[in-house]
Amino acid sequence: MNNSWMKKALIATACCFTLMSANALVGPHTGQAYAATSATASAKADGIISFAQSLQGKVTYKFGVNNPSKLIFDCSSFTKYVFAKYGVSLKWGTAYQSKQGAYVSKSNLKKGDLIFFNNGKTSKISHVGIYMGNGKFIHNTIGGNMNGVYIADLSKYSYRYATARRVL
Repeated sequence: MNNSWMKKALIATACCFTLMSANALVGPHTGQAYAATSATASAKADGIISFAQSLQGKVTYKFGVNNPSKLIFDCSSFTKYVFAKYGVSLKWGTAYQSKQGAYVSKSNLKKGDLIFFNNGKTSKISHVGIYMGNGKFIHNTIGGNMNGVYIADLSKYSYRYATARRVL
């Protein structure tokens, strides 16, 4: 046999085994890679939520504004800013964000999911927040004596709930 042909065969075999091993590690049937991905998403969600909470009392809400240097945001520029700190790129605007990632049913919400609301009168999405778990979410809002980042009970917004997206 030709020595050059033997080297090529060995290299091809090694590449094949490497690809098969890589596929085995990331395939949905193993559970291990999924658990690692899930753990990474969970850790990222914890960081995002913690960062959003750290902005309470520092952020001002203003409709249509995305001003990170002065910490003045509307609801979607706030989520855009917070997620960006963890390497997740979101578009600005609730209509755009409501199409990013994957749909999540209300019964399957996880920490870090984006949750969207309408105004209670129409079905048009007009607000976004970050699900924190245990029926709570954090959002940048204005109304009554509120202006800035607040934690709310999702149950109190159930009549306005529209949809959710998983971007982690």
